[in-house]
Amino acid sequence: MKVTFKQLLNLQVGAAISECSGVENCNGNVITASKPEFGDYQANGIMAVAKQLSRNPRELAQQVVQHLNALENNIVESYDIAGPGFINIRLSNVALLSIANVALLKPETLVSRVASPATIVVDYSSPNLAKEMHVGHLRGTIIGDSLVRVMEKVGHKIIRQNHVGDWGTQFGMLIAFMQDLQKQKAGELPQQLSDLEQFYRAAKNKFDADPDFADEARQSVVKLQSGDPGYEQVWLQFIEESLTHCEEIYDKLNITLTRDDLDAESRYNDDLEGITELLDSKGLLSESDGAKCVFLSEFVGKDGNPLPVIIQKSDGGYLYSTTDLAAIKFRSEELDADRSLYVVDARQSLHFQQVFAVSKSAQLTSDKISLEHIAYGTMMGGDGTPFKTRSGDTVKLIDLLDESVRRAYELVTEKNPGLDEELRLSIAKKVGIASVKYADLSKNRTSDYIFDWSVMLSFEGNTAPYLMYAYARIKSILRKEEAENFEEEIKSIDENEERLLILKILQFSEIIHAVSEDCFPNQLCNYLYELAGLFMRFYEVCPILKSDSLKRNSRLSLAKLTATTLQQGLDLLGIETLERM
Repeated sequence: MKVTFKQLLNLQVGAAISECSGVENCNGNVITASKPEFGDYQANGIMAVAKQLSRNPRELAQQVVQHLNALENNIVESYDIAGPGFINIRLSNVALLSIANVALLKPETLVSRVASPATIVVDYSSPNLAKEMHVGHLRGTIIGDSLVRVMEKVGHKIIRQNHVGDWGTQFGMLIAFMQDLQKQKAGELPQQLSDLEQFYRAAKNKFDADPDFADEARQSVVKLQSGDPGYEQVWLQFIEESLTHCEEIYDKLNITLTRDDLDAESRYNDDLEGITELLDSKGLLSESDGAKCVFLSEFVGKDGNPLPVIIQKSDGGYLYSTTDLAAIKFRSEELDADRSLYVVDARQSLHFQQVFAVSKSAQLTSDKISLEHIAYGTMMGGDGTPFKTRSGDTVKLIDLLDESVRRAYELVTEKNPGLDEELRLSIAKKVGIASVKYADLSKNRTSDYIFDWSVMLSFEGNTAPYLMYAYARIKSILRKEEAENFEEEIKSIDENEERLLILKILQFSEIIHAVSEDCFPNQLCNYLYELAGLFMRFYEVCPILKSDSLKRNSRLSLAKLTATTLQQGLDLLGIETLERM
């Protein structure tokens, strides 16, 4: 289908309401029915129009249904009025079979593409290159990557932006430490840099304890920002090592970011003075304690005074807000974006509200661009506080992923001790990584959630192992019939479980479009879990291998389409499937 069922029905019902009421551009307000007894879809748009016209909604609904029944429609089987004026819609089995069989032959048609593709910039992951990636980077990285996969699936042009922190005072400290280390222990630098977290901690300890070193670090920042080739060379060496660490993480997590997607803070260094001058020319800058700030009336503190957006510090340095304004201007003017999404921790909400507001006030962007903060909550430990090590330290992301793979290996070994060692390792790697990702993506991104190994690695409930097993089970059923080369066509709907499963598969596109628009990947996770559950019910009620040849082939085809849908859905979450488990 070029459009989803919901889109098509909404257009048809909306047009019918307009025709019967005289009100232009009515919204059918078609939603997926919450229960099968309410039909497949429900149109709720009559209530608002009837209220507007002071008409009886049920009488208007009757006119609308009469109008719809008079139209030639090969999709809908029936329209039924319910309650005060709702319309329950049941789709035709013939239509369901026809569209399902097209998807069976052409799996790419499972998801319709948008009529008007947009250019969407997605800023995600964005680690600070001074340190190794930690668990705090997990949510932004995997949520962002899932969103770009989904948006590309529906046909949008996606520009990935990994806005890494590679500039500022901390890099002066690290450069000075690297230079000292090279002087004292020549040849040990590569070994030292292999553990970035330890390297940073050692540099910070020296910075705090040694005033002379602290002065040296501050001078290093000045020399770096002034373009000193020697300091730039050391800085580039550190950046290269940091990026190598990031790439290891991205590879483990199956993240689509590459070096071509880097959008480093240093990129905008030469633009910051121009941003400051532009804000000043717009009359937006004020001086406060020597710093140049923007005060907007809509942002006030608890004391009722306006909150500052600091653009330039009293010592002449710039802040993240200035860099973000430069990036906004670039993404609007140079990348010509329709939407610019920032997949960033919810604790930065005020920052982005202020930056977006300053951008609008200064007219830094075109009118068409939508600036959106895709906020997410915090991953919490069992004690209800942000996830840490037992000693209270930040957990390295690489260590978390390795631990998940180790636990998955123990689980696989326990369930299948006879499996080949290489196969166990391969399964454990995919299950371990998938479990971490899915446990996160399945939660509403705006909420905090408790990280729990026992839940995320379970083969029961809404988990990655459960879905991966469901997919592998279907593939196992199909392998048993490969030799017979069954004809791939869903020929009939004999049981309600078959119909429910087909309908759910054909609603896949609706979910993908919803995620693309509102950026909540947990909707896709919930859908896949429900789909797997419907298949299990179908498999219980509708014999496949023991049926006559006609039903067997039809049900095998439906099983294959289910597997295809599961695979596509998991892929959009960045999760790899397994043929065997």
